[in-house]
Amino acid sequence: MYTKLMINLLLEPIDIMEVAPRDGLQNEAEVVSTPDKIALVERLIAIGARRIEVASFVNPRRVPPMADAEGVIVGLPDDAAVRYTALCMNVRGVERAIATRQGARGVDEAGCVIVATDRFGIANQGQTVVEGIAANREMIALALSAGMRAQVTVAASFGCPFEGSVPPTRVIDIAARMADAGAQEVALADTIGVAVPAQVADLVGAVREKLGPGVPTRVHLHDTRGMAPANAWAAYQAGCRTFDSALGGLGGCPFAPGAAGNVATEELAYLFARSGVATGIDLESALAANAWFAGVMGRALPSRVGRAGDFHVTKERENA
Repeated sequence: MYTKLMINLLLEPIDIMEVAPRDGLQNEAEVVSTPDKIALVERLIAIGARRIEVASFVNPRRVPPMADAEGVIVGLPDDAAVRYTALCMNVRGVERAIATRQGARGVDEAGCVIVATDRFGIANQGQTVVEGIAANREMIALALSAGMRAQVTVAASFGCPFEGSVPPTRVIDIAARMADAGAQEVALADTIGVAVPAQVADLVGAVREKLGPGVPTRVHLHDTRGMAPANAWAAYQAGCRTFDSALGGLGGCPFAPGAAGNVATEELAYLFARSGVATGIDLESALAANAWFAGVMGRALPSRVGRAGDFHVTKERENA
């Protein structure tokens, strides 16, 4: 037991990118108000989140819940310890992200995205893989020239709702091209929640080997089939140290049929803490934030740890 504890204490910590304000809300029928989105970010900071995806610069007609992106960003706490990220689907999105930095703190990081298949890429942002590579090169260069960080998510890395299985060699090649273009991090997204641990371990390991230590790999997991926590652990064992998650397990993609919510922040906090891996997230505070957020949404949230809570042993009542 002592040896096991000592080994656990040596495990490397992870970083969590909290995506509830963007990916958690983008597919909701009920639009959350701008003040509530800002209050959500404040609560996420309070639970320990230090990297938060706060908005998406997309066409508001296509994704109405993200129509107030600039309004959310202008109201964010100016906390130097927190890095704010926004999803940018095209060059216009990066330009909007840059504009938030004029005379204000604004967005720190452009989160660019490319889809690993043509059919989903066309549905998601109107471009094939080849077109996406060219567009993301331009987006990365623009963000970096403005003094922002730039990272890229490879959507549908583990499976596509329109084309089925995605060849790992294609994902590895896209990741390498994005790193060569200057991306400071590459994320592999299980956009529709079809991956299993062996697949995640293999692909994360292969991408990390291809990119080398200079470009970290992040994973973005959806929990459509209940595999997301196991997939997160497989990614960790393969060397990944940064994970996306959403408070309460909300989320989904408007253009990916069948996609369920993100892996819940509470579930990653529970999984890794119980495994001896530091996350920076306080689980009890996250559970309280879950309860508040459920009130905002008007329903219980999908997170299983959010419902069950942390592991506490029930004390038997002493006999009088």
